[in-house]
Amino acid sequence: MNAMRATKFEFQYRFWIISGIYFFGFALSVVDRTPFIVALRQLIAPSIMRATPEAAMFDRIVIVAGALLVFLSAALRTWAAAYLRTDIVHDTAQHSEALIADGPFRQMRNPLYLGNLLMAAGIGVLASRSGFIFLVLANWIFVYRLIFREEEALRQNQGETFRAYCQAVPRFWPSLRPRVPSANRSPRWGQAFAGETFVWIFCLAELSIAITLRARVGGVVFLLAFLAYFIPVRLVKKRRARAATGTTDH
Repeated sequence: MNAMRATKFEFQYRFWIISGIYFFGFALSVVDRTPFIVALRQLIAPSIMRATPEAAMFDRIVIVAGALLVFLSAALRTWAAAYLRTDIVHDTAQHSEALIADGPFRQMRNPLYLGNLLMAAGIGVLASRSGFIFLVLANWIFVYRLIFREEEALRQNQGETFRAYCQAVPRFWPSLRPRVPSANRSPRWGQAFAGETFVWIFCLAELSIAITLRARVGGVVFLLAFLAYFIPVRLVKKRRARAATGTTDH
C-alpha cells in the first residue's frame, strides 16, 4: 500500500501530471497510426468499408458515446464539488480535516476520481488504439495512487470515524443506494459548476467533433476547456488571499 501511495509532489502537481498523461496518450498516434475508432469498427463491424457514409455514422456514434461518458464525468464531479467545495477540490494542498459524507459521498468514497476515469475513457476514443489503452490505464493507476494518499491522511486525522465510513461505503464503484445517513450538508451548486466548467466544455468539444468529424474544430474547444480549468484555480487563490488577510488583520 505504501508503495502505491502518491507522493506529496504528485498530489500537489496532479493536474499537470494528468495533463501529461493525456498529452503522451495522444502523442502515441505518431507510432500507432490506427485510430481507436477504426480499430473498434474493424472489430465489431468489419463489413463497413472505410470512407463510406456508414463508416462516418459509426464514427459519430462512438464519439457521441465518448461524449456521454464525459457528460457523466462532468455531472458526477459537479455533484461532488457541490458538497466538497471547489476550493478544496482544486487546491494543491491536501485536506483531511473534515470527512464529507453527503451527496455522492454517501454511495462512493471517491466520486471525483471516478469522474476522472469516465473522462479518460470518453476522451480516449479520439486517440489511437494504444493511446486509448494508455489513457485509461495510466489514469487508473494514478487515481488509485492519489486515493491511497488521501485515505491514509483521513485515517490518521479522522480515526475510527473514517474506518467506519470505509466499512460502509465502497471505495470506488458506487452503491445503488446510500450507505450512510445524510449529514444535511447543503450543496453549493454555483461554485461547483464554476469549478467544473472545463469538464463540461470537454463534453461540448467532443460533441462538436461528432457533429463535424473535424478534429481541428474540437481541438479549439478542447483548448478553451484547458484554459477554463484555471477558473477554479483562481477562485482557490482568491479564497486563500482573503483568509490570509483576515488572519493578518487579527
